This record gives sequence, structure tokens and C-alpha cells, in this order.
Amino acid sequence: MYLRNPDQRLVKVIVSGPFGVGKTTIIRTLSEIPPLQTEEMMTATGAIVDHLDGVRDKTTTTVGLDYGRMSLGDDLALCLFGTPGQQRFHALWKDITRGALGALILADTRRIADSFEVMGLIEEQGIRYAVALNVFPDSPAYPEADLRQALDLAPETPLITCDARDRDTSLAALLALAEHLLALPALEQS
Repeated sequence: MYLRNPDQRLVKVIVSGPFGVGKTTIIRTLSEIPPLQTEEMMTATGAIVDHLDGVRDKTTTTVGLDYGRMSLGDDLALCLFGTPGQQRFHALWKDITRGALGALILADTRRIADSFEVMGLIEEQGIRYAVALNVFPDSPAYPEADLRQALDLAPETPLITCDARDRDTSLAALLALAEHLLALPALEQS
């Protein structure tokens, strides 16, 4: 069904994270509609400005945004907006994040420091978030306490592991964000 129910309430959720962490993949996995993707082939010119360290076999990149939708019953739908991961596209962030209820930030334990800039941008926008560690075949595992400390997460910020290609673990990450947002005091939500 491509035309939404006019009585359905739409909630904007941001999917963010550094370059090559799986934002496009998780939106593709979760979306009930064919997602809008602004993927373009990576070029030698782009490789000069994009930091490809730790990102293997990546041939395309998001140059605008990704969009997908996921209905939660008849009366509510999540509109998933994926942000581009490279710094050169950060000028789009304020427009993409405006009106968002929350953000799911994807992170990669192979390059955890790459997440700091993205988390800072989301925090600057005043958006509450959850962090989902996207598992790659060669991702090192660390104790949760060490990861929370490395990411400087507040105790109430959810930290979950997912595989962006897997619907069940991706849904679990989104659910962790939803539960976090619902737990906020009413004054903070307005």
C-alpha cells in the first residue's frame, strides 16, 4: 500500500551514523515501501575527501537522504529519514532532522570514534537517541560498560546490537529507541 491512511499519524525518526555504518541498509530492511535512496557511485575524487579507513568494499554512498516508512498498526507510521554520513553533506542535517521525534544512531565497534561527530550533531539538534551497534563479520566485541564509556553515553541512553540486514534485530533497535522516547517525562516531550 503506497498511499497512506489519512487518519494515520506520521512520526519522523532519524537514522544516522558515520559513513559506511549501514544506514541505507537498515532503512531498506525496515521499510514497507520501496525506499527512496540517493545512492551514487563513489568516485576517485570523492575518495580524496571521504575517509575510507575501515570501510571495505563500499562502492556507493548516500549523497542526500534515504527515506522509508514503517506502519505500526492502522493509526501510526514511522517515517525513517537516513542522513548522509560524510562531513561534506552535513549542511543537509538541519533540514533532515527538523521535526524528528528521535534518532537511531548506528555505530561500528571497528571505528567507534567515527560516531562522536554524528552524536554531537544529533545532540546539538536536541534530539533524543538510541545507539545501535551494527555487527559486521570482523567487528570486535567489547563489554557494554566499556562501550558506554567510550561513547560517553548517559545511563538512560539505550545501547543495543543489531545487524542492519536482519529485520528482527533492526526492529529491536527501533523498539529500544521508541521505549526510550516513551520513558521521557511529558514536559521534555512537548
